[in-house]
Amino acid sequence: MVSRDSVHIAFTMAALNGLEVMAADVQNAYLNAKTKEKCYTTAGLEFGPENKGRSVLIVHALYGLKSSGLAWRDNMVATLRDAQFFPSLADPDVWMQANVRPDGFKYWEYCLIYVENLLVVSHEPQKVIDYMQSWYTLKEGSVKAPDEYLGADITRFYLPDNKNTPR
Repeated sequence: MVSRDSVHIAFTMAALNGLEVMAADVQNAYLNAKTKEKCYTTAGLEFGPENKGRSVLIVHALYGLKSSGLAWRDNMVATLRDAQFFPSLADPDVWMQANVRPDGFKYWEYCLIYVENLLVVSHEPQKVIDYMQSWYTLKEGSVKAPDEYLGADITRFYLPDNKNTPR
């Protein structure tokens, strides 16, 4: 999980470089990942009366399984690598890639991961969000500029002489 310090630094980088910040939550995140071990359960009525009492193999990571967090993280890592992001050496849950704004300004684009919460810092964060949405269902209403993140209230302000213009 991304550290709070990394989140603070990402917001600072966005302010200093005139970048946008967007947040999103992955819906039922663990269910997107496959289990790494064989887990069985006994089917109840929800599997249909003909299957009640039969042993069934669990193939998706479920909340409560010890390995589900790792399975979900591995799944998200594969998605970020496919998008050409790589992890920061300082915080392995801060993913980054080089990018260039239309005005030629070179900068680092970031995707911060806190379990199923995404925080994207970019001049066009919606592109990264759209890529994530092509892989995962994002919770309705969660894709927006954050007004709260990890329990902290977020307020956007511009630095003097830096309104969407890099210094």
